[in-house]
This record gives sequence, structure tokens and C-alpha cells, in this order.
Amino acid sequence: MTENTYIDPGADTKEGYQISSTSRGLARMVVGNETPEDRIRQRCAISVGDFIMADLMAFRNNPIEAGLRALSAGRPVITDIRMVQTGIRKTEHHSEVICALDFGAALSQEYGITRTSAGFMSLRHTLEDAIIVIGNAPSALLTVCRMIDEGVRPALVIGTPVGFVNAKESKEVLRTKDLPSISNVGTRGGTPPAVSSLNEIITMYVENQR
Repeated sequence: MTENTYIDPGADTKEGYQISSTSRGLARMVVGNETPEDRIRQRCAISVGDFIMADLMAFRNNPIEAGLRALSAGRPVITDIRMVQTGIRKTEHHSEVICALDFGAALSQEYGITRTSAGFMSLRHTLEDAIIVIGNAPSALLTVCRMIDEGVRPALVIGTPVGFVNAKESKEVLRTKDLPSISNVGTRGGTPPAVSSLNEIITMYVENQR
């Protein structure tokens, strides 16, 4: 898991691969390369251009193993916004990547809640054993946490919403839940670490198939 194998499907030219490989090599030296979690820390640091991000990442209840099992079972990946959906690697696995924004429009209008929250509420039964990736919407992460309290059991929740309104707090709530999760401490976050976390797990999954 921590060997220097590096698969970057976005680097499809010699120059692109060299840039990606050099970045990963530097991240290995600075962040460390002892555990699978280190690989996610490396990739998240690269994604935001700041090694501080590596120290902010938090892992609960064996999230990498949970993510690999969900990918092996072809369970869906559900994102909060299209930017996250677009960034997630969709090759060499069989998990559909869907966006909560495509669901729940009527609920959003009826209850005056955010479209992402309404989308996850509408997808309640789809969330079972799914991978949830939230990079921007604290309201959606809090909604998912409430649904977990009600008995919904995703396989893995990746929550890295960014901002000054409930972003820090929503991630703190996630870390109290007894299920696999990846999050970060504080108000930083966003699409880059959310996408990077899952894409690194997908990379591990691809490596395991070879």
C-alpha cells in the first residue's frame, strides 16, 4: 500500500506524469509514507498546495478498508456538488458516481432547506453501504449525520466542507459517529481534499486488482 507505485489517470503526457510524480515524491518526504493514511495525507496536501493539510486529516474506524470493500461491491458514490462528482475518478471500478443536487428539488422548496440536504434526504435508501463524499456543504453533512443517528449506515463518509458557517462543527459531529469516516480539523477543506481522499482509495483499489 505504501510502495512508490503511483497511478495518476489525469497525467496522460510525459510532462504531466513527471509533474505529478515529482509532487508525490516531495509529499512522501515531508508527510511520511508509512501507512495507507499517509498516502491520503500526501494527496490532500498536494491538492491544496499546503503540507499543513496533511496534519489536519482525521481518520475514524478504518475508512480505507471500508472504502475498498464498498468499491469491490460496486456500491454507489454520492457527492454533495457537481464539482466533487466531476473530480472523482470513474475508470477501473464499477461504482456509479451521482450528485445529490439531482434529487430532492421538491423537498428543498417545501421545507426551505438547502438543495444538497434535500438531495441526501431523498436518497436515504441509496445511502446504505454507499460512499458519501461531501466537500462543500456543511448542511448536507449535518443532515447525513442526523440520518446516521436514525439508523442509516453508509459504508464510508468523507466530509471536508469548507467555510466559517458550520464547516468545522459539522466535521466534529461526523467524528463522533461510530462508522468509517475521513474528515479534516477546522474550517479549511473543500472539494480538493474530498476528491483526493476518495481518488487515493480508488488508486489503492486499482493497484489491488493488478
